[in-house]
Amino acid sequence: MSQKKHDPNNKIAAENRKARFSYEVLDTLEAGLVLTGTEVKSLREGHATIGESYASVEGGEIWLINSYLPEYLQANRFNHEPRRRRKLLLNKREMARLSQSIEREGMTLVPLKIYFNDRGRAKLQLAVARGRKLHDKREASKQRDWGREKARLLRDRG
Repeated sequence: MSQKKHDPNNKIAAENRKARFSYEVLDTLEAGLVLTGTEVKSLREGHATIGESYASVEGGEIWLINSYLPEYLQANRFNHEPRRRRKLLLNKREMARLSQSIEREGMTLVPLKIYFNDRGRAKLQLAVARGRKLHDKREASKQRDWGREKARLLRDRG
């Protein structure tokens, strides 16, 4: 039996855990990020937050706005701005599809997580989502609790 070795490159640097609760995720895709060297080093330390960030289409390009990558401590004067806008790398067909989908009523682009793929590149999982109302959030919570209870009952029975 062969075990998979833990790949240090393929790790999650930042995750937006509240996104699936606050939004109904309709579609996801992977996008590259334009980063400076100190931003990559800061991401590898794992202190980034994307909880209050979003993506928007401006001038035919897609930008990640309001994400926080803290300054890299060893970089002194060559450091980056922690809350700067970061360009997302997508092909033209994907950008056109995203811009059409968010023009519809109530759709938005929400980042789900930033991670490093198996080649060591920083990637962003982006979702086309619709905001949930309070009663939808309560319903999702009830469904999650019932699923947990159901699994517990089935496990105890047999």
